[in-house]
Amino acid sequence: MKTWTVDDVMTQAVVSVRETASYRELVDLLIARHFSAVPVVDEEHRVSGVVSETDLLRKIQYAGDDQPRLFERRSRRTGRAKASAGTAADLMSTPPVVVAAGTPLAAAARTLDDHKVKRLPVVDGSGRLIGIVTRGDLLKVHLRPDDDIRRDVLSVVLEPVGAEVHRGTVTLTGRVDRWSAADRAEHLARQVPGVADIVNALTYDFDDSGLTGPGAIIAVA
Repeated sequence: MKTWTVDDVMTQAVVSVRETASYRELVDLLIARHFSAVPVVDEEHRVSGVVSETDLLRKIQYAGDDQPRLFERRSRRTGRAKASAGTAADLMSTPPVVVAAGTPLAAAARTLDDHKVKRLPVVDGSGRLIGIVTRGDLLKVHLRPDDDIRRDVLSVVLEPVGAEVHRGTVTLTGRVDRWSAADRAEHLARQVPGVADIVNALTYDFDDSGLTGPGAIIAVA
């Protein structure tokens, strides 16, 4: 079974800006392309940061507020500094949150969630920008044809199990020797890219859930 990675769903024709891009150029780009953020690259095309709408809005948020205040929060000092910045190098958020080429989709999804970002620049081994992956891109795996999902399910479930797939929902059918085998079949099937849900209709001859479930006592010879 193929492991889907960011390479399979990312956009390769990435729009980026150089560190010298001006504030107005950044505003024009984001509005014209309907972007909410854009990666910033250096002369070697390595990702050095990301400029978002939030970064650009500092100039409006802190308009006329250029004097520091006593006991001011660090975030406010940073915001004021960005309000007076004129280039991407000074406006961008650093360090950038990126993922390496070949990162599995599950790991990329966790990175998006952990950092509360909507997109991730994808970089090669040298840190050069080669693509960008968004939350929507990660959902593309659920557009896989049912026949492809069924084939992969049957390839990972080694038990004599049947599978029916409808719009990503997999129904496991057949009979196995014990409950643990049915449980393992469901666990393996859930890992197949594109599986939205599992209906475990497997039957079994012996219920060993009490021997294998949480709190089970395992005898050691």
